[in-house]
Amino acid sequence: MIKTLVSPCSVYGFGSQKLKFDRSCKRVKPRAVRMELTITQPDDWHLHLRDSDLLQAVVPHSASTFKRAIVMPNLKPPVTTTAAAITYRESIMKALPSGTSFDPLMTLYLTDKTQPDEIRLARESGVVYAVKLYPAGATTNSQDGVTDLFGKCLPALEEMVRQNMPLLVHGEVTDPSIDVFDREKIFIDTVLQPLIQRLPQLKVVMEHITTMDAVNFVESCKEGSVGATVTPQHLLLNRNALFQGGLQPHNYCLPVLKREMHREAIVKAVTSGSKKFFLGTDSAPHERSRKESSCGCAGIYSAPVALSLYAKVFDEAGALDKLEAFTSFNGPDFYGLPRNSSKITLKKYPWKVPDVFSFSFGEIVPMFAGETLQWQPLN
Repeated sequence: MIKTLVSPCSVYGFGSQKLKFDRSCKRVKPRAVRMELTITQPDDWHLHLRDSDLLQAVVPHSASTFKRAIVMPNLKPPVTTTAAAITYRESIMKALPSGTSFDPLMTLYLTDKTQPDEIRLARESGVVYAVKLYPAGATTNSQDGVTDLFGKCLPALEEMVRQNMPLLVHGEVTDPSIDVFDREKIFIDTVLQPLIQRLPQLKVVMEHITTMDAVNFVESCKEGSVGATVTPQHLLLNRNALFQGGLQPHNYCLPVLKREMHREAIVKAVTSGSKKFFLGTDSAPHERSRKESSCGCAGIYSAPVALSLYAKVFDEAGALDKLEAFTSFNGPDFYGLPRNSSKITLKKYPWKVPDVFSFSFGEIVPMFAGETLQWQPLN
């Protein structure tokens, strides 16, 4: 629901110009129009919370906005078993601010050694909701990822079909001879399409899509069988953002930002009202010194500003009426979970994103640090 709040005086328009008068019909200085947008509280269907000090630092940001989140398992060591997922969830719950109702939905890290029995245990646990596919070496802490998807992993994948357990895909090939900007397209052609042809009943989420090719692929698939999460960075930034004014390490993520035509295709897809696309921030915190180094880590920390940035995208596209479905309906519908009953209100007024968030172990720089945004959730 969108509310427009104005002062009690009358408003008369002449073309695009608006003049305001008080009750005595004297012209007065125009006052700013405030807009409020109330939507069902959203979920984050792709989130990195890390562990230890980083977990303690960042989980309040996600919990203040999102009701639930699919939590990524790429820790050191990775979360490969149901027992480890339960332990990790307990750590997250202990790190939450008191009174928070945030619900972490856990995932398993798929490896060449994952057994069908583990998939059954995960489904029976009631806390594990998906399995994550990282091609070995594709991104942060993916060195233990899959090397033989259609061989060693096939029994686990077949059990996932039987258990209706979604496979969450980091969609990039890792062959060093393939250009980094082409790795998503090649993955679709050589891995994802053959996988779906072989296991058509397997539910798949293509995570953090970055290209027109991914948009076209998801749109070509049956609704409810293949979906996609979309990040704020891939909606708002193209690859120029990596180099403007010098190298910008805080805009570096994997999959890497792509050309403007790809960004535009993703914006068009998510603002179209399609049910196949849903919110997944891929918020990935790293301490500042690890980003601003000779070998900077991949990952953008968007949790504190994510909902504001999604609102910015839909506002600029003239599609605020479609924001709620993207943020709050499409994800739970795909996973077969109930939609949230709680609400959240965003207010349109200028506010400045902090330059950094400081903690005892160091600093984390958020996405759009130091910049002014127009939408902010009311906590």
